[in-house]
Amino acid sequence: MDQHITSEPYYLPTAAPSPQAGESGDHSDGWEYFTPSDSVISVWAPDIQHGGPPTGLLTRTLRHTAATNSPQPAEFSRISTDILGPIGLGTNRVRGEVLRPGRQISLIGAELQVQRADGSYRTTATARAWQLHGSSSAGIAHAPRPPMSPLPADLRTHRGVMSDSAQGVDWGTTGFIGSTETAGVPGRVGSLDAVWIRPLAALVANEATDFLDSLSVVADVANGVGTALDPRIWTWMNTDTTLHLLRRPIGPWIAIDAELCPGPNGFGATFADLYDEAGFIGRTAQTVLLSSR
Repeated sequence: MDQHITSEPYYLPTAAPSPQAGESGDHSDGWEYFTPSDSVISVWAPDIQHGGPPTGLLTRTLRHTAATNSPQPAEFSRISTDILGPIGLGTNRVRGEVLRPGRQISLIGAELQVQRADGSYRTTATARAWQLHGSSSAGIAHAPRPPMSPLPADLRTHRGVMSDSAQGVDWGTTGFIGSTETAGVPGRVGSLDAVWIRPLAALVANEATDFLDSLSVVADVANGVGTALDPRIWTWMNTDTTLHLLRRPIGPWIAIDAELCPGPNGFGATFADLYDEAGFIGRTAQTVLLSSR
């Protein structure tokens, strides 16, 4: 396991619970079951998960499902996640399916459900990914921006995004945000700094986290690092995250250079460039619900 892992894993594998009265009893149809830890908790409420860890768990499911479709490593050109409602802290279960099999182009899907107090399950998030196998294009590869610099090794890093909670939100010590390590770096998008970020927790206990999963875990914070809104006045919660990638990331450090753009009708969008330590890897976009306090 990576030496930087210092927080409790986001998810602990668990056995399928016993069927509840009135249920069919089919708890084995491709589902994997997990218990979320305190490392997943949102900054907005103590009884829901931050969007990052569930997005990472869905990406892990997409990868595992893609492996059943092709012997080659999953090369996803796009990963889109939709959050259908608050993702609770009860037993989580995930499963995937190949929605469109193909030799060159496949569509992979994944679903996350959370167990409710009555024992039933509710779908709270879904994801889809395009798995592509084209011709080698290394000779024509091009990135729209140069690599992000300085790199994390040349910057002062710290736990969480910031330690100042004067605005009423703890961005630095608890829950998911407290399970990350960050460093500010001059940005190129909008007027705010970009942020180097990596998880300090494994996605699943006793399992090495794939760097693609790690990217999905941290990409969700783009709407937070890209906004100048005051959380004492506004909340901004994303309903989705879409990644368009040029290649797989090569390590856990991801630079997010983001800007949240509020619209006039109670929602907006976040747009961000993404980098690993080797350079530009893709872009992400999020729909953001804006609510005044």
